[in-house]
Amino acid sequence: MSVQIIEKNGKPEWAVIPYKEYQKLHEAQENAEDIKDIETNIKAVQEGKEFVIPGEITFAILDGISPIRAWRKYQQIKMNELAKKVGISSAYLSQIENGKRNPTIDTLKAIAKELNIEVETLI
Repeated sequence: MSVQIIEKNGKPEWAVIPYKEYQKLHEAQENAEDIKDIETNIKAVQEGKEFVIPGEITFAILDGISPIRAWRKYQQIKMNELAKKVGISSAYLSQIENGKRNPTIDTLKAIAKELNIEVETLI
C-alpha cells in the first residue's frame, strides 16, 4: 500500500492512501462493527434480554399460517393437547387457528402461557 504522509509543524498530520485501499479499510471497519453488534445481540439472547422468533415460524406466518398454529407446530404440540391444556375444545382452537373465531384475551393468554411465549407474539 502506498501512503503519502503530510506533515504539519514537523509532525505527521494526514495520511493519504489510494481510494481502493480506503474502501477496503472502510469495509473492514463496517464488518468489525457488524460483528460486534452480532456478538452483543447473541449475548442478549443468551442472557434472556432479547427474544428471538425462529425463522421457521416467521416464514410460516408470512405464508399465512396463524401465529398460534405456527408456534404449536414448531413445538410439535398436537391441537388436542394444546386445547386440553388451555381448557378449550379442539374445535374452538381449530377455528381460532383458521381465523374463523377470535379468542378472548384470557384464552389468548392461556395459549401463550402453554406455548411458553409472550402473548404479544401471537397478536
